[in-house]
Amino acid sequence: MRLGVLDIGSNTVHLLVVDAHWGAHPTPMSSTKATLRLAEKIEPSGRLSQAGEDALVDSVEEFTKIARSSGCSEVMAFATSAVRDASNTDTVLAHVKQATGVDVEVLSGADESRLTALAVRRWYGWSVGRVLNIDIGGGSLEMSNGVDEEPDVALSLPLGAGRITREWLPDDPPGRRRVAMLRDWLDAEIAPAAARLQAVGTPDLVAGTSKTMRTLARLTGAAPSSAGPRVKRTLTARGLSQLIAFISRMTESDRRELDGLSSDRAGQIVAGALVAEAAMRAMKVEELDICPWALREGVILRYLDTQAGFTPESSGKGH
Repeated sequence: MRLGVLDIGSNTVHLLVVDAHWGAHPTPMSSTKATLRLAEKIEPSGRLSQAGEDALVDSVEEFTKIARSSGCSEVMAFATSAVRDASNTDTVLAHVKQATGVDVEVLSGADESRLTALAVRRWYGWSVGRVLNIDIGGGSLEMSNGVDEEPDVALSLPLGAGRITREWLPDDPPGRRRVAMLRDWLDAEIAPAAARLQAVGTPDLVAGTSKTMRTLARLTGAAPSSAGPRVKRTLTARGLSQLIAFISRMTESDRRELDGLSSDRAGQIVAGALVAEAAMRAMKVEELDICPWALREGVILRYLDTQAGFTPESSGKGH
């Protein structure tokens, strides 16, 4: 079957069209995205602004038409931290449903972490043993640790690259003192989560997912995306530290010139790098593997499992 997966994130709305059936590798057919920056359209009251709501409705309508014209039998739409955090989420999604006919599922942070862990486990298989995964989005940081498809611990913290940029790094470039303060603050924020993750067991494999992680690996020497998803890519703590020392002294316009860094991420890559560094430091990780599958693939895999009658509940493992 051909499926459309519509990912409504803090920065972008992304449509992934795949050919998939249960037990098979989902094959990407097309990818389309628009930069809405919904997180920046949250008003001081906590509401998503009217402009943000209208932009979201327009994008969902446009992308649904693309999915249908691409032959998708199903469009699965989900939203993460920006929509989840808005105080008027229900009203916004009711408008989306009325205008487009699309039901948008709002994922909790823990569900984001679980679904990403599912995708990572399916990518690497059982032979790698216990897996710790770190995922950095625009609004939140997800981490999980487990030996099964349902991880032992799945956590979400409000430490996304976009959020941290807005709240901590208003200057361009960020000042050294501010970066040092942010490092200390991140260490304190992540420490309790790291303790919970470490308590369930030492990982045999540490993985990193998300565009931010892939970009950081690319900036520290990993192969470009054109080399394909199966090329091994790693991110080391040493390489990340050296990268931060370099990019934190650059202006956003200068960072846009870096090979491997898209212009829409140049503004928040310093914050993303600092969050990645803090998470790796808290978990005592010197190197992680970049997994090409993440949340969108997890949503697809869950859907296929549900269609086939396989769910965490049916196997005796609930959330």
